[in-house]
Amino acid sequence: MDARLAERLKQHLATHSGAEGPARFRVGLVGRGIQASRTPGMHEREGARLGLSYEYRLIDFDALGLADDDLADAVMLIEAAGFAGINVTHPFKQAIIAELDALAPEAAGIGAVNTVVFSEQGRVGHNTDCWGFAESFREGLPGAPIGTVIQFGAGGGGAAVAHALLLSGVGRLLLCDPDRERTEALAQRLAQRFGPVVAAVSDVRLALRQADGIVNATPMGMAKYPGMAVPPEALEARHWVADIVYFPEETALLAHARSLGCRVVPGTGMAIYQAVKAFELFTGQAPDRASMHEHFRAAA
Repeated sequence: MDARLAERLKQHLATHSGAEGPARFRVGLVGRGIQASRTPGMHEREGARLGLSYEYRLIDFDALGLADDDLADAVMLIEAAGFAGINVTHPFKQAIIAELDALAPEAAGIGAVNTVVFSEQGRVGHNTDCWGFAESFREGLPGAPIGTVIQFGAGGGGAAVAHALLLSGVGRLLLCDPDRERTEALAQRLAQRFGPVVAAVSDVRLALRQADGIVNATPMGMAKYPGMAVPPEALEARHWVADIVYFPEETALLAHARSLGCRVVPGTGMAIYQAVKAFELFTGQAPDRASMHEHFRAAA
């Protein structure tokens, strides 16, 4: 990172609230195209409810003009600025691992990190996406058939979602991603843990005819990545559809699925529940789940 960009980031990270309280926590979200994120509002409102002095910053590589190769320097500057930790989103959930000192067991098994805690033990990576998706799926689609599920997306978020689906009892998981090598690699890692119930697929329409449900674990549907990863003409009313994108809450995929009569679950549940776990990791205090739901709506 050149000196000009480093100075810009340092200024961005500078404390701005000056609030006092029984404890002070500074955390942030590292990613691209994240200006519409509701995560800061969720965290700061829950911190205030618990009487904590709590500050959450967006560290948007797009807005700051940073390159992907600046990640290592950015993490160093964030840690040096006194942050308790960071959340990590697209496209850094796997790249961040190289900058860490240790991985929690769930993050090591998934091979992706969305939460980093800075402590005396160093930089420790966690994955709260897996639990967050599992809780959202359980609540949002009770009784949904899970014999065969097709998942679009094999990146960092996709790895966490795939683990959540298989831990939830999915009988057969079909993976589809434009990066065939990445898809095969994820399928192989999952097979080592869960057995021969995972396959990388290239014939999407055939896979959709076989599938009970569909999960979008790609960033498509975000304002920065408009459109659908799923061929809309291949959707049927019998499918259920889950999305991990939460801004906008009603993605083009979910709107189309609803119009067909599909059961759907938006990415809001995953966004809320991953934040529940991350907040606890950052502060050592368990947030109230119902309050986090309210904070998410208020942050809109």
